Amino acid sequence: MHRTTFSRRKFIKTGSVMLAAPALMRARPALAQDGVFKIGLVAPTTGPLAGFGEAQDWIIAGLKDTLAGITNNGAPVTIEIIAKDSQSNPNRAAEVASELILSDGINLMLTHATPDTTNPVADQCELNEIPCISTNCPWQPYFFGRGGNPEVGFNYTYHFFWGLEDIIANFTAIWDQSGVAKKVGALFPNDADGNAWGDPQLGLPGPLAAAGYELIDPGRYQPMNNDFSSQIAAFKAAGCEIVTGVMIPPDFATFWSQAAQQGFNPKVVTIGKALLFPSSVDALADRGDGLTTEIWWTPDYPFSSSLTGMTARQLGDAYVAESGKPWTATLGFSHAIFEVGLDVVKRATDLSDTASIMEAIKSTNLNTMVGPINWANGPMKNITKTPMVGGQWKRRDGKLELVIVNNKQNPDIPVTGDLTLLG
Repeated sequence: MHRTTFSRRKFIKTGSVMLAAPALMRARPALAQDGVFKIGLVAPTTGPLAGFGEAQDWIIAGLKDTLAGITNNGAPVTIEIIAKDSQSNPNRAAEVASELILSDGINLMLTHATPDTTNPVADQCELNEIPCISTNCPWQPYFFGRGGNPEVGFNYTYHFFWGLEDIIANFTAIWDQSGVAKKVGALFPNDADGNAWGDPQLGLPGPLAAAGYELIDPGRYQPMNNDFSSQIAAFKAAGCEIVTGVMIPPDFATFWSQAAQQGFNPKVVTIGKALLFPSSVDALADRGDGLTTEIWWTPDYPFSSSLTGMTARQLGDAYVAESGKPWTATLGFSHAIFEVGLDVVKRATDLSDTASIMEAIKSTNLNTMVGPINWANGPMKNITKTPMVGGQWKRRDGKLELVIVNNKQNPDIPVTGDLTLLG
């Protein structure tokens, strides 16, 4: 298979078709003439990444009273939220971002859910000089995938989330706990996430080798793949007892089913993205029990909302009770992105001035549902990080539950279960 190299110099042109047209127009004034401050939101609510936007409508509905009480410089601010579905497609994400900027006249953009959404949306905002806050995407594919230069950064687009260094630290901590052979099969798709995770300089290969792990990487596969036989054969031949990667749920379901059919039984499977959502893991039936993944947020996180005062546990319990669905890791971030955006609205010196809004974003220092957000403390301009731990799905009382099995990197977040091997 062809291997795509991801580097600082390579600009992954996600949604590039949509980037040329808006250059004909300049950004609108920061505050509409009717006094309404418009916030655009782009996230996937349909398609294979729909799990990232599952809680979005519930979050927005729950913030109705809070939105009515937002003030700036002592004066009430009328806020309108305009949400659009990226349909899990980068070209669609760019298209609806352009609509929000040029047709709906937004003042601030919020976006989340993998580089397939965050990158094309952020690119539209950078081009049109619209303030943008994003999350739910490792910072390397967000920053370098957009052609970011660490010495310069971006002017209008700021991001909060963890990085691949945190994935590596948590995954290897889980594997070290397991005591199994240090041979790791890699499943990296040919997309922005997969190219970043598999990049020799910025991704997993170098750090895993330094930690004594041998990575068996058969090369990039195309998303929505229906045959993982060649990867499974390579992993079996190498004696891999660990499998890792970053996959959308349908791809992992296909791989995991074919692994069983072809007699490949690794002892630890640690996959990013695909194993975040209870519905996706529950669909695997008994074969979902014992799978491991990163944890960005759970109701066990020791944080509270700056908007409502709710604790992580209260937010998770309220969502389960009112929606009838299990909580997901994205729930906390779907809430936190509004915490950050509305904090900017409250603090901006002049909501009619884009530069003032940008200054408020840059000076953010806020304790949120997902931890502290402060762009002065990030690994580089435009980036600030949130904490991560390692988790494992376990069946308890007939239901799968994601428990925290590693907190080495963030000991303030409590461990809630012990790691067990598959099979």
